[in-house]
Amino acid sequence: MTEYRNFGRTGVKVSPLCLGTMMFGPRGNPDHEDSIRIIHHALDSGINFIDTADVYSAGESESIVGKALAGGRRDNVVLATKFHGSLGDDVNQQGNSRRWIIREVENSLRRLGTEWIDLYQVHRPSPGTDFDETLGALSDLVHQGKIRYIGTSTFEPSAIVEGQWTAERRGRERVVAEQPPYSLLARGIEREVLPVAQRYGLAVLSWSPLAGGWLSGRYRRGAEQPASSRTDRQAARFDIASAENAAKLDAAEALAGLADEAGLTLVQLALAFVLEHPAITSAIIGPRTHGQLETQLGADKITLSRDVLDRIDEIVAPGTNLSARDAGYTPDVLNDARLRRRTR
Repeated sequence: MTEYRNFGRTGVKVSPLCLGTMMFGPRGNPDHEDSIRIIHHALDSGINFIDTADVYSAGESESIVGKALAGGRRDNVVLATKFHGSLGDDVNQQGNSRRWIIREVENSLRRLGTEWIDLYQVHRPSPGTDFDETLGALSDLVHQGKIRYIGTSTFEPSAIVEGQWTAERRGRERVVAEQPPYSLLARGIEREVLPVAQRYGLAVLSWSPLAGGWLSGRYRRGAEQPASSRTDRQAARFDIASAENAAKLDAAEALAGLADEAGLTLVQLALAFVLEHPAITSAIIGPRTHGQLETQLGADKITLSRDVLDRIDEIVAPGTNLSARDAGYTPDVLNDARLRRRTR
């Protein structure tokens, strides 16, 4: 029996495992009917929370989710999607402006085959856009009934706080959820993001709890590096010759040994760890196949002992990201040297 959790202070209840759909469509599983069967199996297993985004396979993932929820399933699902990424050649078909939000929400509603979105999330920050511009547009959509709640994804602690203060000062609807990366190998959000979320009563749905596949059990020392579409797209994140990734491989090896001792799979250990943190509402799982889904279902019913949690802290220190790339977002000031230097 699934024990549903409070979604922040909204009064909504969601399953500890959230079905992520990034792998449904050409970049993962191109078979729509098979993807729909996976979604239905997840729902039949007690999951009531689905997360997608407009940029996942250029909208195709949203379309698959829409078809899966047709025929009466929509009312029982808490449905989340996101906007921000580029979806065309037009320079304004992206970002966090009112112009794009008002246009793109209609596209997502059409693809999802629904009249409302439960959680509409800002997929990434846009430093050049006043957050009040973004929050104002999203507040209007709440008042129109097209979205129920507002969320952010991969925001830094200061930006999360700014969002709360902007809502209070300007009389906007407030952000109720944050979606950051969190795993056994990427624990950086334990420093500030999670405490800030707790302070403001935000729900937290964490992405990449298996660290992009590093905690799937496929990456082991001495084994051939597995091939996948993800490693092709993000080669630097998976190159085991780099020092950062070598450290991840060492940690994954040690964590696999700990999982064996605890009578668990590495996947179960990874998901149970994420769900153990009191600030985490749900962990987003992203299966591409039925087999992958089966390995992850039931992880929310596992409780890790204090000894196992202490051993994890010894392998990967609290608040540590073994690779900077796993933070999910790098501020412009670190990417563009011109922002760090006076103009003379």
